[in-house]
Amino acid sequence: MQLQVMNSPFNEEQAELLNRLLPTLTETQKVWLCGYLAATQSVAAAPGVVETQPTAVTAPSPTAKVISKEVTVLYGSQTGNAQRLADSTGKTLEKQGFKVTVSSMSDFKPNQLKKVENLLIVISTHGEGEPPDNALSFHEFLHGRRAPKLDGLRFSVLSLGDSSYEFFCQTGKEFDQKLEDLGGTRLYERVDCDLDFDEPAAEWVKGVIGGLSQAQEGAVSEPSGVSAPQTDTTAYNRTNPFEAEVLENLNLNGRGSNKETRHLEISLEGSGLTYEPGDSLGIYPENDQELVELLLKEIKFDPNESVTVNKQGTTRSLKEALSTQFEITVVTKPLLEQIAKLSTNNELHELILPGSEVKLKEYIKGRDLLDVVRDYGPWGTSAQEFVAVLRKMPPRLYSIASSLSANPDEVHLTIGAVRYEAHGRERKGVCSILCAERLQPGDNLPIFIQNNQNFKLPENPDTPIIMVGPGTGVAPFRAFMQEREEIAAEGKSWMFFGDQHFVTDFLYQTEWQKWLNDGVLTKMDVAFSRDTEEKVYVQHRMLENSKELFEWVQEGAVVYICGDEKHMAHDVHNTLLAIIEKEGNLSRKEAEAYLANMQQQKRYQRDVY
Repeated sequence: MQLQVMNSPFNEEQAELLNRLLPTLTETQKVWLCGYLAATQSVAAAPGVVETQPTAVTAPSPTAKVISKEVTVLYGSQTGNAQRLADSTGKTLEKQGFKVTVSSMSDFKPNQLKKVENLLIVISTHGEGEPPDNALSFHEFLHGRRAPKLDGLRFSVLSLGDSSYEFFCQTGKEFDQKLEDLGGTRLYERVDCDLDFDEPAAEWVKGVIGGLSQAQEGAVSEPSGVSAPQTDTTAYNRTNPFEAEVLENLNLNGRGSNKETRHLEISLEGSGLTYEPGDSLGIYPENDQELVELLLKEIKFDPNESVTVNKQGTTRSLKEALSTQFEITVVTKPLLEQIAKLSTNNELHELILPGSEVKLKEYIKGRDLLDVVRDYGPWGTSAQEFVAVLRKMPPRLYSIASSLSANPDEVHLTIGAVRYEAHGRERKGVCSILCAERLQPGDNLPIFIQNNQNFKLPENPDTPIIMVGPGTGVAPFRAFMQEREEIAAEGKSWMFFGDQHFVTDFLYQTEWQKWLNDGVLTKMDVAFSRDTEEKVYVQHRMLENSKELFEWVQEGAVVYICGDEKHMAHDVHNTLLAIIEKEGNLSRKEAEAYLANMQQQKRYQRDVY
């Protein structure tokens, strides 16, 4: 494409300048420029000449750059938080006049990346610094040899994580760095969010819109009217939980068990809340009052003193704030870095210095805020300064153990009580022990529904399913079975369940037996690790049935895993790979590609924690 001087109001020098500009433009920008010139003056473009009457309109500056209003938002999400934020970010951007495409990383075609000019990444970090399942393939592509140069890309990353983990927001940091390495330019700096992510996410959205708006021709002003990305404020959600009545609270384990697993039935009546099998329920718990009293005694502040607990200026008594508003059972590196500012204790300051990472990691494990206060006092500060460095109380998420179709206006949970000894004190899980020791039928719990599109029954009820859920990992599969019974699904189903003892720990045993007898459940294999001399787990049962299991997979079965991520999920994943390798007569690399393809097709789904 060449601009010609003939019939044009530009002189030779101006035309030459414009022609030098053309090679630096994208095809979209060239089309816009020619359209603009054709609409304002006579310009001949080879081939052919577009003519209009000359006007007195000034030609665009040679340095002007046409920036696309199209924005692509890609998310990688394990539990649904990143997806929710990506969706709400997209809606906020659309209200600001941008054309937005929101997509899971697993659904995005990597070869389209080079065509994207404005890219937003919303990504969680899973496990020990790993990408969530639906981000694995895109992460691998971007960090592989096929990743393209992205010199024309403008991007920003919103990273979700948990600062109690060593590799906090690691996946987001990796995406952010790699996009820069490939030539991309940040339109707004990466924001790393802890479990209390709503406010920093809102700031990120505001910053992103500012960066996008400044890139548009003539738009350099601060965006107005940008609020936190969220759903309808009149509905019950994460930021506006529903006070739900507890209908039932039972211990599922038999007498003599080493475990305590609570079955909760909660009323949703009047909430308007709905859910699907595979979704989770969020609970905002209260801290154990005994721990709160010990902490207050140690810090020596007035329990009735008013403190501000959020940016909106809400005040609570110090005792109530420590009971309901702040996390006091988990110690993180960021907490120690902040609380060190309130202490003159040299040992604490040395603990957070570079080079002390191993010692810091050892100290954090198994300790809580009371330990820190006792170990590194005195605290010559005010109550307000003290609570200002604490992390907000994050909600606890539990896989829903019921079908709404089978239990209208109710939601059921399966929660294992967490108790352990560490550093000379008994430790208790915040929410699980609330449910096990203090929650009675008739009490209320602040709850919300967390949708999870990454763990769903197949749309076709004739599709076979294979479920692996030891311990409390059984929860979503109880929901699956209730739902498939309600819709009279014809597809085969196979359950692998495991726990310690058959007599005391076979969770929902009578229900599973009924589903087997009625044909709702096709096949069930169980593993009770403490009933035999040699420990047997679910992965051993899978191997014993490797041929049939692979036949089901070949028939199109969807494989689901729910439960402990650190040990069980890894073992089951490797077992599944071994079965595919053996029964499919494949190499290890081919088996990995086979399983990755299953994941891409949503035939391998995990809800692990």
